Amino acid sequence: MQEEEIRKLPKVELHCHLDGSLSREFIQERLGRPVTDKELQVSQECRSLSEYLEKFDLPVKCLQDPEGLRGAGYDFLRTVSRENVVYAEVRFAPLLSVNEKMDTETVIASLLEGLEEGRRVFGVEYNVITCAMRHHSQQDNLEMLKVAEKFLGKGVCAADLAGSEADYPMTQFMDLFAKAKEMGIPFTIHAGECGSVQNISDAVQAGAARIGHGIAMRGFRQMQELCREKRIGIEMCPLSNLQTKAVRHSREYPLREFLDAGLFVTINTDNRTVSGTSLTRELMFIQDTWGITDDEILQMMKNAAEVSFADPSVKRRML
Repeated sequence: MQEEEIRKLPKVELHCHLDGSLSREFIQERLGRPVTDKELQVSQECRSLSEYLEKFDLPVKCLQDPEGLRGAGYDFLRTVSRENVVYAEVRFAPLLSVNEKMDTETVIASLLEGLEEGRRVFGVEYNVITCAMRHHSQQDNLEMLKVAEKFLGKGVCAADLAGSEADYPMTQFMDLFAKAKEMGIPFTIHAGECGSVQNISDAVQAGAARIGHGIAMRGFRQMQELCREKRIGIEMCPLSNLQTKAVRHSREYPLREFLDAGLFVTINTDNRTVSGTSLTRELMFIQDTWGITDDEILQMMKNAAEVSFADPSVKRRML
């Protein structure tokens, strides 16, 4: 497909962080000053995930009051609508916006208000995934999930675990997600982005419906077969993974391997602004780099609809 064809293609995105995807115009408006590419976007010389994460300091400052969160939700759907994304699951960490003026419930409700206004204006269906952060205490993360549970089915669809995977392995969070399971909260887990296939195995054991990134499954056939049998979605983010050095070179990236293994692969942006990308750009990139066919692109969009946390009626419309 040519760029314009891909842009017009109805698309589904499942792995996209709110703070890493705020538009330049929104950030400038909130900060009241111009911002540069260097402040917002990683360079080609990005050396690691840690360096990549430094770009989140500025956008997080825009999410510290209800107005900022409402504006961010609206801004996000405006951005994705420009390339015909018809359904998006946007993830964010509510605790990063909690302060003396806002509790967790206010944070989540404010974002949902902005997203709902965006849905009415731009026609994009959405859901929110609330992220527990690896560097936060189990108690704080659990309290956040208890609040998120109140919004389940009312704009919130699932939970996630994000942050430094290398410093905080999945073994430390098995109890937290056992409790999430008891509460009836579906979840996806960032796992395998930093080279640990054990984190993927633990996430699957915990009951994750999807795996964020999953790169470390490369070459592990048994793990791939288990994910295929359990119909676990694999949220791949090619350009971000190359920028953070999850792989050192495109020839090491396991997209083709995962597709050939019959995994439920989906293509996502991860962080539109920080990575300087869009779903259109990602799809063009995988075509040019790994020879992904038109039929495979369509199959990955169907995969995304099927493994999404959307209501069955929304899934049927997407398919």
